[in-house]
Amino acid sequence: MIALDPWAWAALAVAAVTIGISKTALPGGSILAIALFAAVLPARTSTAATLLLLMVGDLFALFAYRRHAHWPTLLRLAPAVIAGLLLGFAFLALAGDGVVRRAIGVILLLMIAVTLWRRWRQSRADAVAAPSSGVLLAGAYGTLGGFTTMVANAGGPVMSMYFLATRTPVQVFLGTSAWFFAIINVIKVPFLAGLGLFESPVLLMDAVLAPLVVIGALLGLRVARRMNQRVFDRIVIALTIIGAVYLLI
Repeated sequence: MIALDPWAWAALAVAAVTIGISKTALPGGSILAIALFAAVLPARTSTAATLLLLMVGDLFALFAYRRHAHWPTLLRLAPAVIAGLLLGFAFLALAGDGVVRRAIGVILLLMIAVTLWRRWRQSRADAVAAPSSGVLLAGAYGTLGGFTTMVANAGGPVMSMYFLATRTPVQVFLGTSAWFFAIINVIKVPFLAGLGLFESPVLLMDAVLAPLVVIGALLGLRVARRMNQRVFDRIVIALTIIGAVYLLI
């Protein structure tokens, strides 16, 4: 077991509960858990440890929202996401943690600005048509989503911005996100294993924290049933901003 102070265990416990809630109620909220893990553990170790707990949360997200996924969206994103994963793996193997984190933070803030600007323009024009969800938009967000999820498990905010930009309804948002990250996280395992990041102390620590992810997921299911679209969108944007600012610090 990794030797940690009591305050560090407390931070990881909060992070584990947050992961569960993010998987069933607040996509993008997992960035807060990622920040806590990165504050307590070495960067590469935190990436591996967080991934395994995210996969526990994926099981509950799939159970709750598996029928609400929009598969054409997933297929549209797939080529760009695969390219982003490969770029992220190369970057993770070569670049320093500080450079990667700050780059992701800048990109997330830019995406939030673009998303809010698009919404403002549409409201000014009284647009009634659904916003574009074409190849270029999917390609940009998909590549960045694959890159950030490989490097720092930080793909949640990126894909949240994509789904918000296309005005995806809450249930479809949650269902499509559930399948997206369940598939991507499984794909990431052999890459991180190849870097030797799944050591026994990491596995033991995750075994202790996994029940807290389950508790968070169950709490998230209760929250999601009472969430309306406007509140949902605002919370996701706020959590993304918090996460992006953290990555810049």
